[in-house]
This record gives sequence, structure tokens and C-alpha cells, in this order.
Amino acid sequence: MPILNSIASWWMKKRMHQIELFMKYPEDVQSESLRKLISSAKDTEWGRRYGYKSSTTLKQYKENVPLQDYETLKPFIDRIRKGEQNILWNTEIKWFAKSSGTTNDKSKFIPVSQESLDNCHYNGGRDMIAIHCSLNPETQLFTGKNLALAGSLVTDSFGAYESQNGDLSAIVINNLPVWAEYFRSPDLSIALMDKWDEKLEKLSKAAMQANMVSLAGVPSWMLLIMKRVLEESGKKTIAEVWPNLEVYFHGGVNFNPYKEQFKAIFNKPDLNYLELYNATEGFFGIQDLRNSDELLLMLDYGIYYEFIDVNDAEAENPRTYSLFEVDTETNYALVISTNAGLWRYKLGDTIKFTSLYPFRFKITGRTKHFINAFGEEIIVDNADKALVIACEKSSAQIREYTAAPVYMNDNENGAHEWLIEFDKEPNNIEYFTEMLDNALKSINSDYEAKRYQNLALKMPVVRSVPKDTFYKWFESKNKLGGQHKVPRLSNERKYVEEILSLIKK
Repeated sequence: MPILNSIASWWMKKRMHQIELFMKYPEDVQSESLRKLISSAKDTEWGRRYGYKSSTTLKQYKENVPLQDYETLKPFIDRIRKGEQNILWNTEIKWFAKSSGTTNDKSKFIPVSQESLDNCHYNGGRDMIAIHCSLNPETQLFTGKNLALAGSLVTDSFGAYESQNGDLSAIVINNLPVWAEYFRSPDLSIALMDKWDEKLEKLSKAAMQANMVSLAGVPSWMLLIMKRVLEESGKKTIAEVWPNLEVYFHGGVNFNPYKEQFKAIFNKPDLNYLELYNATEGFFGIQDLRNSDELLLMLDYGIYYEFIDVNDAEAENPRTYSLFEVDTETNYALVISTNAGLWRYKLGDTIKFTSLYPFRFKITGRTKHFINAFGEEIIVDNADKALVIACEKSSAQIREYTAAPVYMNDNENGAHEWLIEFDKEPNNIEYFTEMLDNALKSINSDYEAKRYQNLALKMPVVRSVPKDTFYKWFESKNKLGGQHKVPRLSNERKYVEEILSLIKK
């Protein structure tokens, strides 16, 4: 095993040379990515419709191909799900990843090609390991197992044609290369179970028997697993269960509200934390610096990037910027063209670059997950930071939260209503609310202006909800599983009212 660990670590570190190349020549790499995408799809129905054979320059590509979202691509995706091929992409599409970005009632089915699986998602998994090995030369990552949370798979039949859909994590794990499967635990019969309650119990019991050296998954659901492992094992900390655990790869939601809880439950001061930006539609970023909250934009995964100033995101024909045109001052909405046939696709995520050459960034939120009911323009990044400050000030810990506006009426000004499930309640909820309000004022000038003398916004309304409220809400919507995330902010009260109604039952 030590020899295997040495060979595997050396092999992974070789990838760092290629990462350094795209860091050094980002424009060349991105131009080549676009050229290959257009060339691959030129004879598809989509490529013929939008003149891919004549799109030899970026300018021509932008002029020929309109911006897309899921609704505009859905008719093409529906046909592919029924067995038609060569529609959006030139190779067979037989996997469809169910969107995990929101808990909306309507599901999205994102096509996953073999190229996107191999060149994007698997390369992202390889690179997160390569970067960890590079940052930790003495790593023993290949002496044990990795626990990666996954969803479930369903086979759809349309006549003679069958396709698989489910969480992207399930598609990835179900098709792992043999070498990667060797380092993963527990086995597929447990990892891909669809009944979450049973899965939680069996996964916890199986995982605690293995020599786990790494974990990967969304923090809120990983925390649930860790607590169950401690219950099953009778241990007080994860360090007692898995003494060789050395890294937690996390993504999906902001980690800051969870950081202290993980540090306490792990009780391993030397544990490494590495953030990932892997979405249903692609693998986009990896933290490549130690003790940093910046992510390196991964440029050679078969994805071409464009960016829209978030202030223009809802415009009919917004200007898009290429990588060489961005700056570090603007909040951008992501637009991607991928090797699974998503063309100039508005992802819905927003980022802000922290450095150029190399291109590092922070995730700031979603174009549709924000509160702007009164001109305050609160984004998820603002909310996460403010909650961290409020928790520090009041010695509280948060498990989950969501927020929505309380709209003005004839007698009262508006407010923000926060439903928060605490792991550790603040001693004084009024003090916590005041600290949250002050933090938001310090972070967001628009919010501060609207809060001035309660002219447009009065103090936030913070409601502490019972333990497992969000779990029960997910259960009521049949959305239990590691890939589903609580919608943090919304301009409507749908989620808040659903949760409040559930509490009253």
C-alpha cells in the first residue's frame, strides 16, 4: 500500500504541469476549447441551425448563437431523452442529471455526454486530488477510502430506448473508472439507494468500518452523516472513528456557516479543507491555494466561458464578456458552452473574480436567489457573511436557513424574515437579530440605505425553527439526498410559507 500511495501521488502531481499551462496561457486554451466544441457539433441539428460551419471566430459564434436557458433548450433535451440523437451533441447522450441547484417543483434534466463525464467531471475529481497532493507532499490519500455522497438513479424507458437520470453524483459514481472505484466506499448497493432514511443508516454503519482518508459532499448533508456515524459508533469525534482522515472536499453551498461545526465534530486540527465548484452542468473551479476562499477557474474541461454583468442578467440581449475582457470589480453571471451540448447556456450562478492571470474567483450567489424587494439587492454571499458575524457575536451555530421579504402594507414597512435552524441557539435572539442587521448594513450599502431610520425596511424578523425542520421539508417534497440544497434567499414567500405551514402541523 505505501508503494501504491507513492506511485499514485506522483502520477497525480504530474497533472499540475498541465494546470500551470492553462494558468499561463488561458486565452489560447479557451479559444481551442471553443474551436473543438464548434467542430464537434457542426453536423448536429443544432449546429446546422446556427451555422457552426461558418462560425470560425468568437464574434461569429456570438452573432450566430443566441443566449439560452433551460426553457429554450428543453424541447431539444426532451427529444434526446426519448432516444433521438445528434441533436445538441454529436455523440450518444444516455445520461441526464437531475438539476440539484434548487428545490423547485420543476426538475431539470441536464444532458451528460461521455465527453463531459470523462473530460469534465472525472478530470475535476482527478484535479482536486492532484491539487491536494501538491499542497500536501506527505499525503497518504491512497492508503484508504473516500466517502463521497451520492443520490440515486432511475431508468426511463421510451419504447426501446432507455436512459438513466438522477443526481449527477450518482451518474458519476455509477460510471467510475475501475481505479477510482477501488478507493471509494461504501459499495454501490448502498451509495445509490433512493430511500434516504435507509441509506443514511446503512451508509453510516458501512462507512465507520472503513479506513476513510477523505470525504466529499455538500456540507449540510455531510454533517448529517457525520452525526449519524458518531451515534452508531458511540465515539465523541470523527478523529476517533477515522484517525487517518486528512481532507474534506466540499462544495454546493457556502462553507463558512458550517466551518466551526465541522472543526468541532472532526476534532482534527491538521485536517485539510478544499472547496470545489462542481455543478450539474459542469465542474468549474477548485481551491488551489492553502487557507484561501478563492477558486481557480478550470479552463481545459471542454467548457467555453462567457460572462454577463449581473446588472444586465435579465436584459433581452445582454453583452457577454470573454475571459480576457473581465475585471475584478464586476459581479458576473456565468454563461457556458459545454461538451454535452449546452450552448451559450445561462447557468444562473454569479461569481466575482479576485485575480486575473491566473483567473481566481469567489462564488457570490445565484441570479435568481437574492432578495431585492425594496432595492436592497441582498445576495447569498452577503447573507452568508452576515450570519457568520452574527454567530460569532452571539456564540450561535447555524445548520440551515432561508429568508424572504415581508412586504409592505398600509400600516407597516417591509422587512426580511429569516427562518433559521440552529445547531446552537443564541442566548438572546434579539441580540442575534441586531448583530445580523448590523452585519448586513456593513456589507451591503443598498441594504444600509433602505434600513436608514426604518424608512423602507424595518428590523429583520428572525424565527428559530425546531430541529430537523428543513429535513422534514425536504422529505415532504421527496427531495431527501445530498444533492438538494435549501434555497437561501427568495424574492417570493413560497418557501417560507411552506416551512411555516409545516411547523404548524
